[in-house]
Amino acid sequence: MLCLRKVYLFALRRYQARTLSSDLLLSQINNCTHEDEVFSLVGRNKARLSEKHVGIALNVLWQLQKKRPLLLRTSDYVRNHSQFLALCILAENKVEHMENEVIVDTLYSIQRLNVEDHDSLAGVLVTEAWKRLERLSLPALSKFALCLYKQRRQFSPLIGKIAHIVDMKLDSIEDIRILSVLMISISDVISQSFRDRLLKKAEQLLGEEDEVYFNYAKRITQFLQNVKLTYYPLLEKCNKIFLKSASQLDLHNISIIFGLYEQLGFDSAEFRLVAKQLLSESIDDYHDPETFSKLFFILGPMAGSKVRERLLVTAAHVAEGFSSHQVLGILKTMQKMKCRNSHLLKKMVSVLHKHLDSYHVLQLIKLTQYLMLLHCHDHELFAKLKTSLFGFLKSSVIPADTAAIIRVLAMLPSSQVEEIIVNKATAILPQCNLQHLNYIATALTKWNHYDQLHWQNTSELCVKLLQKINDCGFQRLRKAGNLNLLLEELTHVNGEWFQEVIREETVATCQHLIDQVTWANVLQLSFFLIKTNHRCPSLLDRIASVTVENTDKIHPFEMYFILCLFSVLNYDPPGNEEFFESCIQHLTSNLSCFETHHLVLLGHVLAVAGYFPPALIKTIFNVSFLSKLDAQLEVLSDTLKQRVRSRLMKLNRAVCLECPEFHIPWFHEHYCHHIFYTGRSRINPLRQHIHKMLAEILGGSHYTRVSVLTPYYYEIDFECILDKNKKPLSYMAQNILLGALEGIHWRCDIKVEERKALPPGAQRIALELLDSKAFIKGSHHLKGEAALKKRHLEMLGYRVIQIPHFEWNSMVLSTKGEQLEYLRRCLYETQ
Repeated sequence: MLCLRKVYLFALRRYQARTLSSDLLLSQINNCTHEDEVFSLVGRNKARLSEKHVGIALNVLWQLQKKRPLLLRTSDYVRNHSQFLALCILAENKVEHMENEVIVDTLYSIQRLNVEDHDSLAGVLVTEAWKRLERLSLPALSKFALCLYKQRRQFSPLIGKIAHIVDMKLDSIEDIRILSVLMISISDVISQSFRDRLLKKAEQLLGEEDEVYFNYAKRITQFLQNVKLTYYPLLEKCNKIFLKSASQLDLHNISIIFGLYEQLGFDSAEFRLVAKQLLSESIDDYHDPETFSKLFFILGPMAGSKVRERLLVTAAHVAEGFSSHQVLGILKTMQKMKCRNSHLLKKMVSVLHKHLDSYHVLQLIKLTQYLMLLHCHDHELFAKLKTSLFGFLKSSVIPADTAAIIRVLAMLPSSQVEEIIVNKATAILPQCNLQHLNYIATALTKWNHYDQLHWQNTSELCVKLLQKINDCGFQRLRKAGNLNLLLEELTHVNGEWFQEVIREETVATCQHLIDQVTWANVLQLSFFLIKTNHRCPSLLDRIASVTVENTDKIHPFEMYFILCLFSVLNYDPPGNEEFFESCIQHLTSNLSCFETHHLVLLGHVLAVAGYFPPALIKTIFNVSFLSKLDAQLEVLSDTLKQRVRSRLMKLNRAVCLECPEFHIPWFHEHYCHHIFYTGRSRINPLRQHIHKMLAEILGGSHYTRVSVLTPYYYEIDFECILDKNKKPLSYMAQNILLGALEGIHWRCDIKVEERKALPPGAQRIALELLDSKAFIKGSHHLKGEAALKKRHLEMLGYRVIQIPHFEWNSMVLSTKGEQLEYLRRCLYETQ
């Protein structure tokens, strides 16, 4: 017994000594301040290293690298060190004895040290972690999933198993860091219902008050891009975090966020303002091609004239150093800027000649589009592009690529249809969706027009193929059984072929699938109907009823577009008041969801429909709001900027005319004066013709005025005045211009004759020519803007006579006598 006791005590002392020694070694590894110290310890203690030591050593090596700026890291040195290789061999031999977290941490560390994904250690670690998948803690699971994502294994069965575990444990996840990493990692293998659960969980966990949430918000935005979903509640939350985290908004992060926003179709003027200010202050810091190209992409479209000029000069200076990808980005940005700087364009073209062979087919397609939009005239470059595109066309087996190549070939100068194009198009037609068919039809229409102008012999080929395309389009629509898939196909379908050939059949198909209209797809359906300019009562009524039933589920910004549909088409659904009031209540309760310029657009849409919510009107016509709007307009595209300014003017006019009780002043006369006189065109032949006939009917040209500017700057085609006996009043004999209108506050700086009230019983008449743009496609129904103008002219004291194009151009009015009689009836018939 005594002997056994001695043996036990000896063994215990030896074990304790070894443990103390091991703990000391662990402490020494953890306290290393340089990689060489780690390697020295590894070299001296190789025989004593346990699986824990190995894992900690690899982790410390990564942590030491992480502390250094990116450009000062020495990953190559670490990876090629003999003791690092020894560590990897030890780790590979001890993997089975490692704890779960150590396995994942080791995989993460070697990955961050740029060890190749096919390295044997990486493979062994992945295999061992896979075996223990069910036992991994949530933090370890998220880190492991991220490692797999970085290895581009997002479609592997292993990611599917991780997604299943996340699905089972989602309710127990309370850490947004863990959730955001898992969301990105499993984004490619999840169902729509699982996606929606993840979004709700992220919305619940994502805070807005701390900069620590910046990276989490970035990951969640990346997730939305991965699943191709513009989910406004989360995007708005992420955007607020980005705005509150200005200290982390360097060029790299701003570039990432801008790229994600662009792909999601989301924009934030407030974020643009912050980015513009930060980058404008540090513009001199970016001269190398890589960082400058990012700066140019972000700052170019919203820069003022001085900064813009500096950017263009620097771009030309560093052009030779641009990579093929950067050249593409610069040209894309120039197109956004509508830049016509010939010097920079020539520089980019000279660089392009060097890179042309490195582009894959989709990049080549984009490149051709940008060059055409920038009016490039380098025939040698276009010849090379054409050769490259034909090369891709011959080998292409993907319908989407083939259709896109054909479409872009038609853009090239002096291009004409060739037999290979016809053969390729014919071969892929049965596999094409509506977007691809639209691409090919657009190209063929252009070629057909070109052939007819230049007496080519290929016109017949185009016509036959177009007929096949039409048949394929109709056949595809008849087979459509899923409204969501159909609407997705129709997103990018537009143009002549769509409008003239399959528009009505497409609307009929949507009517057939009307039972599938839900709150989740009313936005897409609304976009489609706005694009078609088609008034389909059954679909419009369905959209209205679904919207009213699901108001709380539809984001306010999406509701704006739904209201836009009814406003533009001038359509009143059954229960019109209930529909608009329900939508307006939802919108006015959530005005904070809108940016300043969006509120202006919303106000205008409602005004066209005849609604002026006090909360919205008072918010817009406020000095601080208008100051904020002025600032944000500076970072919007020129097109959007002009639209917002125009809508604000129209809203101001509508409020002054229809809601004088708001006491909103008219403050757009200088804007209108500028727009009216800079954009004024000469009187067209039709106006001259009708003016002569009005003079004949009324007794002289002095009884009518052409192109009249009314109070609040409505322009009308013709104006005349009839007295109480329906006799015309002469503008020469009477010093009458635009009579004083009671209750209307109008001031104009344009010099006009003194205005006098009309004689008792006299009536001012506005005669308007309405072209097809004033009507819904294929209908005699007035669109919203035309109806609004009529309403406002009547408020200004006019009797409004509208002459629709379909009446004036009809066979009934084919002679001058019939036209005279028509105008006479319009003027003198009792209203």
